[in-house]
Amino acid sequence: MSSSNSDNSRRGYIDAISRLIIYIVIFILISAGLTYLINYFLPRYGIFLATYYIYINVSLTLILGYLIVKAFSEVIYQFLKLKYPEDVARAFRNVFLVIGVGALITVIAGEVGGGLAGVSVGGFLGIVIGFAMQQPLGQAIAGLFILVARPFKINDYVTILGDTGTVRDVGILFTEVLKDDGTKVVIPSNLIIGNKVYIVPKPQAPPKAS
Repeated sequence: MSSSNSDNSRRGYIDAISRLIIYIVIFILISAGLTYLINYFLPRYGIFLATYYIYINVSLTLILGYLIVKAFSEVIYQFLKLKYPEDVARAFRNVFLVIGVGALITVIAGEVGGGLAGVSVGGFLGIVIGFAMQQPLGQAIAGLFILVARPFKINDYVTILGDTGTVRDVGILFTEVLKDDGTKVVIPSNLIIGNKVYIVPKPQAPPKAS
């Protein structure tokens, strides 16, 4: 990485942290201000909005919560860009964004339900999201390990799960291998982890007849 690119990456990392801190501070201040306004200040003048507080709080959590999750994912992305290739950093950012949004939905469900009902609804929704995302998240995490460890790279001639060919793409969810007969094989990342990968010499073209 050149000095200019390194400086830009560090600047991007600092900017991302600054945005995250700003969003968190704004969320805390607005939340505290609304609590005081609705529960203490307005009732002195005969204005009672406590009934609507839950809806206001959910809207606030939804908007600023998403901004916080997105900013946190950007911090992860900018930090990893300092050490790893951009595709690895981008993959981590996407995974953290998905996890954060799932957690945000669970928190909002808990707020809407309130009390034990909210805990039950939030817990149930968390379980549903967890089961729904189990396979794609597991596959994404396996893809992250492959991108970080790099047991093979594009244009390597490999044998993976019995398929031999040239690696054409290494993504977060799939690795694409082009076999000698032109068949394209798309292999899920979670199937690669825990199995043997052979990096073999490329077959030599037969010498031309004189």
